[in-house]
Amino acid sequence: MSTPTPGKTYALKFISGKYQGGEFPLKAGKQIVIGRSSELDMVLVEDMVSRKHARITVNGAGQISIEDLGSTNGTFVNGEKVKQSTLKEGDRILIGTSILKLIHQGVGASEVDDAVAKQRLEEVAVQAARTSTKASSMTGKIEEIPLPDLLQLFHTSKKNGVLVVGSQQQGKIYLRQGRVYYAVIDENHNLGPQKSFNRIITWEQGDFELRPADPQEFMVEMDSSTEALLMDALRQLDEYKRIQKDLPAMGARLTLAAPMTAPLRELTPELLDVLQLVHNHGSLAEVLNHAQQDDVVAAETVLQLIKREYVRAS
Repeated sequence: MSTPTPGKTYALKFISGKYQGGEFPLKAGKQIVIGRSSELDMVLVEDMVSRKHARITVNGAGQISIEDLGSTNGTFVNGEKVKQSTLKEGDRILIGTSILKLIHQGVGASEVDDAVAKQRLEEVAVQAARTSTKASSMTGKIEEIPLPDLLQLFHTSKKNGVLVVGSQQQGKIYLRQGRVYYAVIDENHNLGPQKSFNRIITWEQGDFELRPADPQEFMVEMDSSTEALLMDALRQLDEYKRIQKDLPAMGARLTLAAPMTAPLRELTPELLDVLQLVHNHGSLAEVLNHAQQDDVVAAETVLQLIKREYVRAS
């Protein structure tokens, strides 16, 4: 993220909320006040937004800052609750259910009249309402805001609900006061919440929506902090990428070596368990799905079995 450059023009782009996709240009030497009140520069009519919620100022030198105006539910920048903060290009602001990103605009963009800018936002909202059938409080694309950043925002603002992520599969992350307590992919609860969460966090494309809290109870809940869960998931992602080039494709057929010349007695119980999974399920994807270990440990075990010639990939 870079500090705003004098002479460049900037805007707030809505990447979630009622005005998703809309932009509001910022002008040097001007302030915009955001809140629920209809006479303000940027009107966000929702319960979590105060009448006068926050003020964004662009000074003569082009420096952009945000100030919370004593709002009930707070103003957040990059996951941190702030009273006042200097903004940089790329910063993400959470106000109510709207996430705004500070972006650079082309020449002449700041010349748009404020009334025109407000009208364009309303047109975006009307268009979104026509095409959307979702009753969720927040929607957006994870290309615009990566899931770890989104969960950090939800954690700090103590959101309740179910974050539904649609990619090639559908993932659900359950939140209670901002804390992640359960996760599932394609309603496959056998996968377990920890493994499901670690996989969902790696998704880089798709849509998200925050749905209302679900009263459903689960036999097993995650009890680590959101920060600890994210750190562990990202660590696993790094470790998996390190070995990925040596792994067979997810759908590649795995079979026991025949003839098997390496003695089975040399295998530890953990290696034998994964060997049995290879025999029963026959692909890397299914071995990882059924393994008791996390994906990295299970994948490393498969690699070891291949290198020691107990398993073949085709």
